[in-house]
Amino acid sequence: MPTFAVSKKVKMAESNFVDYVKICCRTGKGGAGAMHLHRDKRTAMGGPDGGDGGRAGHIILRGNSNMWTLLHLKYRKHILAAPGGNGDAGRRSGADGKDEILDVPLGTVARDAETGEFLFEVTKDGEQHVLLRGGRGGLGNFHFKNSVNQTPRFAQPGEDGKEEWKILELKVLADVGLVGLPNAGKSTLLSVITAAKPEIADYPFTTIVPNLGIVDYRDYKSFVVADIPGIIEGAHEGKGLGTRFLRHIERNATLLFMVPATSENIKVEYNILLKELKLYNKELADKKRLLAITKCDLLTEVELAEIKKSLPRVPHIFISSATNQSIDKLKDKLWTLIND
Repeated sequence: MPTFAVSKKVKMAESNFVDYVKICCRTGKGGAGAMHLHRDKRTAMGGPDGGDGGRAGHIILRGNSNMWTLLHLKYRKHILAAPGGNGDAGRRSGADGKDEILDVPLGTVARDAETGEFLFEVTKDGEQHVLLRGGRGGLGNFHFKNSVNQTPRFAQPGEDGKEEWKILELKVLADVGLVGLPNAGKSTLLSVITAAKPEIADYPFTTIVPNLGIVDYRDYKSFVVADIPGIIEGAHEGKGLGTRFLRHIERNATLLFMVPATSENIKVEYNILLKELKLYNKELADKKRLLAITKCDLLTEVELAEIKKSLPRVPHIFISSATNQSIDKLKDKLWTLIND
């Protein structure tokens, strides 16, 4: 297959992962309460019996564990919910407007687009949160009857609907997050320990969207690994791919830091990664972590022994995805960390 065709195919696949959308939400007006006085062949001067108006539909987010992207909302910029029905005679209430329910992946965070205020996070399958409430229905004239005014000839109109812009951000949920500078070997490791087929090439930022893979472990056990796009110094300030993907690390239970054995200074690289995570969110420093020294097949035993003398004080392991060196041991260590 020609190179340009492969490239086009890869770009199309990557475009299926969408972790940020901005949508305009608009709810309808609540139904008006009815102004009505009871009349029938036996009653010429009956009291008020106007029913209440129905509320307008809400816009609701619902967690769906079978979804992994916000792609379905990327081109749906306007979300509209139905208005409520008007009240009627006989104290009959108007129908409530139909709720507009949006299924989203677990780990979706909702924010107000104007203020940036955090609203809520969807974390469980079937969990529902109201993103924007519909207008309330007005009260019928029955509610306004009192000892002074026995036949009120007025009712409440329905509450106006709202129109607000909301931001939805997705944080990938995984047991292990792969953290490293560009070209640290994260995608290669993911392709070796899972059935995932990420793009792999010898240039920075090959991975521009998070990739997920399931690791088959002993006795039919498994855990999920996320390959996070490469982090560079200053990422918390927006450099490189910036903070766009740092938020995905927040949803990982364990972090696997990856630094190539060919790096000029493994300790410095590790500290850069750790610093960027802390500056983005200091709570990330409390996550369980393991340091993997990758591409060990490129060095001699003597060179590796020299490297061991200057490693940071953190649990570590030497691996090679190319030769499968210590890959099973890596799985064991990760499983222990996840279930500790």
